[in-house]
Amino acid sequence: MAALRSVVLAGGGTGGHIYPLLAFADCLRRHDPGLRITCIGSERGMEGEIIPQRGYDLRHVPAFQLPRSVNMNLVRTPDRMYKAAKATREILDEVEADAVVGFGGYVSVPAYIAAWRRKTPTVIHEVNVPVGVANKMGMRFTKHIVLGFPHQAQQIPAVAHAEVVGVPLRQSIATLDRAALRATARAHFGLDPHLPTLFVFGASAGARSINLAVSGAAKQITAAGVQVLHIIGARNDDVEVPSGLPAPYVKVKFLSEMELGYAAGDLALCRGGAMTCAETAAVGMPAIYVPLPWGNGEQRRNALPVVEAGGGLIVEDGDLSPQWVTDTVVPLVRDGARLAAMSHAAAGYGRRDGDEALRRYLLKVVGA
Repeated sequence: MAALRSVVLAGGGTGGHIYPLLAFADCLRRHDPGLRITCIGSERGMEGEIIPQRGYDLRHVPAFQLPRSVNMNLVRTPDRMYKAAKATREILDEVEADAVVGFGGYVSVPAYIAAWRRKTPTVIHEVNVPVGVANKMGMRFTKHIVLGFPHQAQQIPAVAHAEVVGVPLRQSIATLDRAALRATARAHFGLDPHLPTLFVFGASAGARSINLAVSGAAKQITAAGVQVLHIIGARNDDVEVPSGLPAPYVKVKFLSEMELGYAAGDLALCRGGAMTCAETAAVGMPAIYVPLPWGNGEQRRNALPVVEAGGGLIVEDGDLSPQWVTDTVVPLVRDGARLAAMSHAAAGYGRRDGDEALRRYLLKVVGA
């Protein structure tokens, strides 16, 4: 059997690619502190702000958005991709990579091509339906595909036989005991230890429709004896909440320790990104999902299996309003018995071992 000495992890652009990459890197490091871990990213992605802070080597390579129509970018793509793959190949050679694991984002494509040319074993981790553009291209170069959720294998014929390993989650989430941490989490935010708590968040930049609906219902929510922990997003200074509310309403721009939010809350109101659905299900967090109203509908597809399992609800973005929050969210967050059943159902669907399962798969691929 070969020893696994050096692994390259490729992914960037959004948190949905970066956070599972980092969780997997942490898993690899826990098992083998001496393993060389190199991350591939672009200079423009948020990976530059996140990955080095976590103590991992980040190498920048050119990343180009893959054109979806016939235009000048399509004409330039082969030359651009050749240069990007060449730069990535130099990195793989330098670190003597034994394997490449890709999590998506345009920066993954040159890594897949470089690994294929170098005959380096490559694993692609995919969490979306339909498959992301970068990973879809990468699947031409490797047969080693793993999925984050069971419904993907049912809905995507091309990956019907791929192994479902789950989504790598950071240890603070994967090991979270919400009930045990609840008192500490609520004290951290200055919340009442006993009141029903609504936990509201969007993506890292926030979600304007969610922000407006919840802040617009602030008086009705708190008058019903419900407190709110609201992550408004880094660029949403215009979220206004009335003063003198009868119950706490705590606004924060960003929360790096999401486990505290999950522990403090009884019910989440959130988007339906793959990482969000993976985390809420894993920790047994009852949730009302508000899928993005544009794109290819992937957020609805992400949330639907959790909802069908009994772990949440879906409301369309256009139907979300202060009145809907008052009429639907408030009664639910006050219904302890229903929330307990939803929590049990969500946890039954979710899984906490995505990082370990992906590591086992990788070791099997490289024969280590």
